[in-house]
Amino acid sequence: MMNAMTFKGYTARIEYDDADQIFVGRLAGIRDIVGFHASTVEGLQNAFHESVNDYVQACEKLGQSPQKPASGKLMLRVPPEVHSAALTAAQASGVSLNQWASKALQVAAQGR
Repeated sequence: MMNAMTFKGYTARIEYDDADQIFVGRLAGIRDIVGFHASTVEGLQNAFHESVNDYVQACEKLGQSPQKPASGKLMLRVPPEVHSAALTAAQASGVSLNQWASKALQVAAQGR
């Protein structure tokens, strides 16, 4: 199980730093580095929300769009036999390959 928090479409990966006895979080899925920490779960949640809000505001002040974790477009390279099997499975299910792959990825992601 991954330790994560979600707020305004952003997800943060959470770890515990035993040496400093604090929870440490970092936004996942974006190139910008946005981190936060706290010694309690409540404090961590507040720090996470504050970090997301500060990140969005800082981007606005700089005239930049904040990075989003995903655009909805995904390019995959798979072996031809996997592509063929997925295409056959999609057609047998009566859906497009995009719909089939989206459902397969959703099911796999929920199994984290």
